[in-house]
Amino acid sequence: MPDYGDYCPVQMAAEVVADRWTPLIIRELVLGNTRFNDIARAMPGISRSLLVQRLRHLEKKGVLETWPAPAGRGSEYHLTPAGKDLDRVIDSLGRWAIEWLFDDLRPHDVPPTTLMWWMRRRVNPEALPPVRTVLEFRHTAPTSQTIWFVIDRGDVSVCHQHPGFDVDVVVTATTADFADVFQGYRTWREAVDEGRIEVAGAPRLTSALPRWFLWSPWADVTRERAERATPG
Repeated sequence: MPDYGDYCPVQMAAEVVADRWTPLIIRELVLGNTRFNDIARAMPGISRSLLVQRLRHLEKKGVLETWPAPAGRGSEYHLTPAGKDLDRVIDSLGRWAIEWLFDDLRPHDVPPTTLMWWMRRRVNPEALPPVRTVLEFRHTAPTSQTIWFVIDRGDVSVCHQHPGFDVDVVVTATTADFADVFQGYRTWREAVDEGRIEVAGAPRLTSALPRWFLWSPWADVTRERAERATPG
């Protein structure tokens, strides 16, 4: 096979971003994840050693920079201007897949832990409550699992064990129904009205809760494509 070398811009770009897992790492950075563990949790299946390798590759290519963590322990990964410009590439890939691979998408296969990490990175800081608020997400199927969000001063922690604080809102649904809302197949209000999601807590919190999340970046595109795929 011929080597197109440095005179084919597509090959040059592919050598930077087209290795397995690399586009997903860039996706996480574009969506605001800067810490190693958070990036890893959003991509079940990648080994820590491979993630280290891919991050070093992207740093070498000028896509990201490694910064000392503000707390003084560990590092954070931040996109350079070149890396931020890949936002439109990742967005185009997502939109293309929704348009042309829609029938092959399997949103219900996402594990509860992964879905909750996706939701955590897509919070709307400006809409979060000003005082500590604890959300309890009860996944009823295909496996029973409970995950807590602790919202405190604009930050959201994901807990797989009870955090030790009083729970303010309990949200119950199957993982598939949570995924449908996150991905855009139906809105939060539709899921609640249809009885797919049950919400218990103070009305001022339960009514505000959907505004705390931004959902998938491609939620609107997914909803429009799903409507076109529905007969009639």
